[in-house]
Amino acid sequence: MLETVRAPRQLIVGEGVAQNIPRVVAECGSRVLIVTDRVLLGQPGVAEIVAAVREKVEVVEVFADASPDVPLADVALAVSVAAEVDADAILAIGGGTVIDLAKIVGVIRCHGGTPRDFYGESKVPGPTIPLVAVPTTSGTGSELTPVSVLTDPDRELKVGVSSVHIVPDFAIVDPELTYTCPATVTAHSGIDAFCHAVESYTARPRAHGPRDPVEQVFLGRNSITDHYALLAAERIARSLPHVVRDGGDKEARADMSYGSMLAGLAFSHAGNAAPHALQYPIGAATHTPHGLGVGLLLPYALDAARDAIGDRLAILAEVCGLDVTDASDAEAADAFLTWLDGLLADIGIPATLADIGVARADLPRFAEMASGVTRLIQNHPGPTDTASLTAILEAAWLGDRNRRVLTPEDK
Repeated sequence: MLETVRAPRQLIVGEGVAQNIPRVVAECGSRVLIVTDRVLLGQPGVAEIVAAVREKVEVVEVFADASPDVPLADVALAVSVAAEVDADAILAIGGGTVIDLAKIVGVIRCHGGTPRDFYGESKVPGPTIPLVAVPTTSGTGSELTPVSVLTDPDRELKVGVSSVHIVPDFAIVDPELTYTCPATVTAHSGIDAFCHAVESYTARPRAHGPRDPVEQVFLGRNSITDHYALLAAERIARSLPHVVRDGGDKEARADMSYGSMLAGLAFSHAGNAAPHALQYPIGAATHTPHGLGVGLLLPYALDAARDAIGDRLAILAEVCGLDVTDASDAEAADAFLTWLDGLLADIGIPATLADIGVARADLPRFAEMASGVTRLIQNHPGPTDTASLTAILEAAWLGDRNRRVLTPEDK
């Protein structure tokens, strides 16, 4: 047995826990940079948190210009603001973009350099300044994870900084902060969380030596990640459609906050797989939301690997509330994938890559690019050669999970 658990020093979850933010931040530092975005800063709940922190902390500066997908230009601006106030702690209030931005700002604030110095796994040389992460969406799990995903204009796909040193020190997860999240954002972030759970549960298991939990970040599935992943899948499956239709459903909002958190704990160790790796070049090319992309790709990637994970898809069917009592594993796997197709349609995720403007001629190039995202693609339970990845994209472009190769009549 060789396993590890990575998490914040303290994780606080539940309705109303946002009232603890000022005290927690004040205990972390006296010169605080708050990272958020303009839309959130204009919301009463977030404005009240910022005001309360100002009352509690000696020096507070707000960087509210975070934009989607963490472009490197945002990192440079936020780092300069942190330097101006000599920030010794960071509070991030927002979705995954905001929290990922805060993570990399903390790295550079402490260790210097540029984001490019830290691309890949375990390149951050040590701890950063304290970070308090407060999510306002239920999706990325970034408040718990050792990953910051950035957009580099010199690259054709997103890049990741992965290190145990960028796990936030405190995560404060209050479902009440998600009540104003629009339906589209709720859908995209929610299906991202579901992908985290399913990709973790179906990730390829890998043998490890004693040094691996320190030298690597993503380690493949194990019994601990299975536990978190299944709990997350159950909560998200029962509540995501409800909360997309009715954002005021407080019980469903709570389920999504808990589910997103649990899925974040799962993939912090197991890692994501092919849907995320393939979305990197596709998202960069189409400028479509991350959650939309990974959700669209998930059923095609799972179907392509079903020979290796049929038993796990059958368990997911049961966890997600399907009646598969008398079904074989193959029948239950079919039921799960069909249900997943319906879930995606129900929450407004497009069915094909063609629907989001992907050119068919680009599929082999995207597959080749994704194959280089080793930290993710090594977790995919099926074949990972370029031809196999291209076949997944072909199926996703055609919208047919059972048709994974280009036939003469398609040409």
